[in-house]
Amino acid sequence: MVEEVKLLKTWSSPFGLRPIWALKLKCIQYESIDEDLSNKSALLLQLNPIYQKIPVLVHNRKPISESLVILEYLDQTWTQNPIMPQHPLEKARQRFWAKFNDEKYFTNSLLHLLPSIWSVFTKEGKQREEAMEELVENLKLAEEELQGKRFFRGHKIGVADFDFGWLANLISVFEQVTGFKVIDGTFPLLSTWI
Repeated sequence: MVEEVKLLKTWSSPFGLRPIWALKLKCIQYESIDEDLSNKSALLLQLNPIYQKIPVLVHNRKPISESLVILEYLDQTWTQNPIMPQHPLEKARQRFWAKFNDEKYFTNSLLHLLPSIWSVFTKEGKQREEAMEELVENLKLAEEELQGKRFFRGHKIGVADFDFGWLANLISVFEQVTGFKVIDGTFPLLSTWI
């Protein structure tokens, strides 16, 4: 039986990037469907009637919503190139860092951006300095987690890497627009990871 796999996403969403990377790592063929979130399709509203947002993975006509849930589903359904470790403690650590990323770096705003980075864009003076300090403190925690490792999981890429992957995708834009160098010599491990 041929597996039917579709992914509803937007090109700019960090949440949509997570399952794309997992699908590619696992060599899963899929159909990509781009959504216009300002004019949501009937398909999106049908597949995700509760949250009405992307990403949505459709596997053999069954929808799965929420990027981290999709990652777990992909890992349990297609076991090649696992993105979650088998050991319960390591699995818990991966879930912790994914949750940390979502809680510290994302808000429920339409922009879904790190609040301190967004503040660097929109604030001035003392408030902008405070936003940069918050950003630096959060990045220090990620830097510490990478000590002695190539990836957040260790020697293999994992869920936390997919979760933090938006940094690699967007940080240079933030740096160029704000004039602040976020990933520099202060964060050599993050810089290498990116």
